[in-house]
Amino acid sequence: MKNKSQLSSLLGRSGGAYRLLIMIILDGKKTSNDIKDEIAAEVEKIKKRGEKVPHLAAIIVGNDGASLTYVNAKVKSCKRVGFQSSLYRLPNTVSELELLDKIEELNQNDDIDGFIVQLPLPPQIDTQKVLNAVDPDKDVDGFHPTNFGKMALDMTSFIPATPFGILELLERYDIPTKGKHTVVIGRSYIVGRPMSILMGRSGFPGNSTVTLTHEFTKNITQITSQADIIIIAVGIPDFLKAEMIKDDAVIIDVGITRVPNDEAEKGYVIKGDVDFDNVSKRASYITPVPGGVGPMTVSMLLKNTLLATERHKKRAKENSKARSV
Repeated sequence: MKNKSQLSSLLGRSGGAYRLLIMIILDGKKTSNDIKDEIAAEVEKIKKRGEKVPHLAAIIVGNDGASLTYVNAKVKSCKRVGFQSSLYRLPNTVSELELLDKIEELNQNDDIDGFIVQLPLPPQIDTQKVLNAVDPDKDVDGFHPTNFGKMALDMTSFIPATPFGILELLERYDIPTKGKHTVVIGRSYIVGRPMSILMGRSGFPGNSTVTLTHEFTKNITQITSQADIIIIAVGIPDFLKAEMIKDDAVIIDVGITRVPNDEAEKGYVIKGDVDFDNVSKRASYITPVPGGVGPMTVSMLLKNTLLATERHKKRAKENSKARSV
């Protein structure tokens, strides 16, 4: 295991015999900071070579509080690692055509290596049409159909940041995936579907036998109780209960929901999709909420941007050589 982690020893009973359970917290916050340090070191090398540093841009529509918080976190992270960042704020009344024009402007801006369109978008805008308009070579969110298709075919592509972060956690904690049964709960294009593809791909992390479940799946407990690895992203607090898993399962909780709580300072508490207190007593590895998958998403967005920068430089050199022939 590459990361030091919090260990909790629990005495569990299985088949009438007592056994020692070692539960390891997958510390996304620390791992995320490690990745940012690694990226910052790469940026320093770029600066020493006298080359342009990576440039990440973001478009945000309206004044949604959660979206603003998330985008500001991205801008702050860019500053930490030495990236240049740009934020384009558009009113909630912006037309679809105006937004598409802004996207095309960023597509054509050679100074920008990658950019994202922060979701959600207002109802007058077709979200899929907007995501499809982003240049696949600058689509560091990994949502464009071209990148999704390449990912499914094991070709070089941008992997969506949250699934990319989950893969990174599995790899850095050296969690075996080959031959394991991975159950993915939730089939969103952002998390569930890409995770089902990635966990079944060849290589590590991957080579799992994958079951993708959703709202119409029957007898889900029968399925999850056979899983070696469970990845859940449904947005339902405490959905996954202890009786739904087997001992020593690996639990990846992507859910994050604000649950009203009058006793909390902010009037709410953050809950994941997993009943952490009880599930953790049976799991071998588990991500907390907050502090698990969430911090990894921003770091992997930065990593995708660094990859985009490297690819753009490589393409520019190849084009320069072609012109000189």
